[in-house]
Amino acid sequence: MAKNKEGGKPFEIPRPEFPKRAVITGGMPYGNKELHFGHVGGMFVFADTFARFLRDRIGKENVVFVGGTDCYGSPIAEGWRKKVEAGEFEGSLEDFVQRNHDKQQKTLDDYGISPDIFAASGLGRSKEIHADVTDWFIRSLHEKGQLEQISTMQFYDEKAGCFLNGRQVIGKCPVEGCTSEKGYADECDLGHQYMPENLIDPVSTLTGEKPTMRPVTNWYFKLRDYEELLKNWIEMLKKRKDVRPVVWKTIEEFLKPPVIYIKREFEEKYLSLKDSMPAHEYLEEKKKPSFTIEFKTLSDCDEACKVLANNGIRYRTGKTLVPFRLTGNIEWGVPAPVMDGVDGLTVWVWPESLWAPVSFTQTYLEQQGRSRDEWKNYWCSKESGVYQFIGQDNIYFYGIAEPAMWIAQQAAAEKTADPAEGEMQLPVIIANHHILFLDKKASSSGAVKPPMADDLLNYYTPEQLRMHWLGLGLGQRSVSFMPKPYNPDAKPDDADPVIKDGLLLSNVYNRMVRTAFYTTQKHFDGVMPSNTPSEQVLADGKKAVLDYERHMSKFAFHQCTYVLDSYIRNGSKLMAKTIKEDTPAEELSQALADLFYMIKIAAVLLHPMAPFGTEKVREYLQVGEEMWSWDTVFEPLTHYVGEGHKLKFLPPRTDFFTRHESQFESKEQNDK
Repeated sequence: MAKNKEGGKPFEIPRPEFPKRAVITGGMPYGNKELHFGHVGGMFVFADTFARFLRDRIGKENVVFVGGTDCYGSPIAEGWRKKVEAGEFEGSLEDFVQRNHDKQQKTLDDYGISPDIFAASGLGRSKEIHADVTDWFIRSLHEKGQLEQISTMQFYDEKAGCFLNGRQVIGKCPVEGCTSEKGYADECDLGHQYMPENLIDPVSTLTGEKPTMRPVTNWYFKLRDYEELLKNWIEMLKKRKDVRPVVWKTIEEFLKPPVIYIKREFEEKYLSLKDSMPAHEYLEEKKKPSFTIEFKTLSDCDEACKVLANNGIRYRTGKTLVPFRLTGNIEWGVPAPVMDGVDGLTVWVWPESLWAPVSFTQTYLEQQGRSRDEWKNYWCSKESGVYQFIGQDNIYFYGIAEPAMWIAQQAAAEKTADPAEGEMQLPVIIANHHILFLDKKASSSGAVKPPMADDLLNYYTPEQLRMHWLGLGLGQRSVSFMPKPYNPDAKPDDADPVIKDGLLLSNVYNRMVRTAFYTTQKHFDGVMPSNTPSEQVLADGKKAVLDYERHMSKFAFHQCTYVLDSYIRNGSKLMAKTIKEDTPAEELSQALADLFYMIKIAAVLLHPMAPFGTEKVREYLQVGEEMWSWDTVFEPLTHYVGEGHKLKFLPPRTDFFTRHESQFESKEQNDK
């Protein structure tokens, strides 16, 4: 409830609307490694929480949560090659990917991550369907005139006698403002795209030699043709409350004219060459150590880069849209369709990973004995929503390349003012900021190694970690993960932030549930009182539900945890005030009815976040799964079981939410 601006009668805030059907996806982990904490804590937990919420909110039969291993690409092939050379792995490349896929699946299971399918783009039946979808997708773009052949220069190692794939060459990223020292063939480890010839100081990882450049021809998607449509889309995104600013701000950075940044020390030399370069505008920025030249077309910018490079002038390029490469010549990839006589190509891993969730949806439907064509009910219908959970480094692909290709899949290749009218529904992109480790950005290939997700379970329960990560506020800013066992600067008396966040469940809520059961067993022979909850308790429960629902509709997971924290702690205070040893039987019966109602509301709101403990609560309440349905979210437990309902007997010292066994030694210090 809220007051209107004139201070008159309170009005009820409209409840958010959810689609009739939904598909949820998470960014796919590469098949060259197990999952580290960033995969789970930075993305999967959020995708899983929202998927679980929607299953409860709109019915699990209407929700498909798809995930999978990204099996192809040069990082995987190169990782396998190095491990085989070092004697750390025996078996084929496919065996290597299968091993990592199986480990990823087990980790997700251990954390309670619940995709309806965790497929693999290069394994089993999902491999076959993914190849079919890839062939259809690329041919469809080609038939609509959305592809072009471009000959570019590719790195070639003269000493090794072979072309170098994306991860077999390394240098400095040429994009202005990027500090990455891990620029690969045409993409750096921070996700910036550039033409291969612009990479600074390239070196072959095979021989350590400086590679030469040789021409190759590939298929490219005409991404620049969609600049205006993407700008229109950005304006729509800015008005939406469920789209985080980091999404549209990052996309907007790439929708600028192509520019080149040149250091002041080369200004005189540039002036002597500018007439030999394509037409451009000189942008004066006196206080900066470099000056900027701006071009109308990317081809003009590329031509200018060649002139500068040939004359020894160092430069950086700005972020802008470049043609999106679809194919390459790496052997470990999905075969590309033969079109216009161009054959022998495979599909670059990034584009095929964008439509992999579509192929995984088809794989899931086939597994369920349904028609693969039903994928359109989830991806194309205006009654459906598509929600993609990613990290901010991948916004370029999911927020620029993917929407543009989705728009291009329109039945008629018209450019409309409203890209949402396309056949494929544009997804809601939920991008988290970086989850840091001990205040630094961690990377498997960097100096700061992130802990593996499995290793964290040696110190914490899955639900302690889930609640902690959900409460960090990654939707607003980058936040550091500071687990005490891994923090060399932590003092013995310091509280562990992960354990501290878990106390709401292991201490406060756990105590509420136990008190309700033990009191009922002692005074009412285990039969749950059937009193109607008091008006204030019903009102408090309704407010918590509506606040939580509103925050969840905006993917404000940390706000949902705040709602739960306040609601559960207030419930605990009310319990302590009303349930005592000398409380008269009639008052005790009402107090227990109120307490069970609060337990039920809290369990429903916690169910997407802490599935293991809440399912145990439901088991002992002896209530069916209909308890999770939001169709009856405001109803008391008697709605499901009637009067005279006997609870499952709760043995002494039984916990619904507990600490990890390693934490009991330091229980006192963490209670502080």
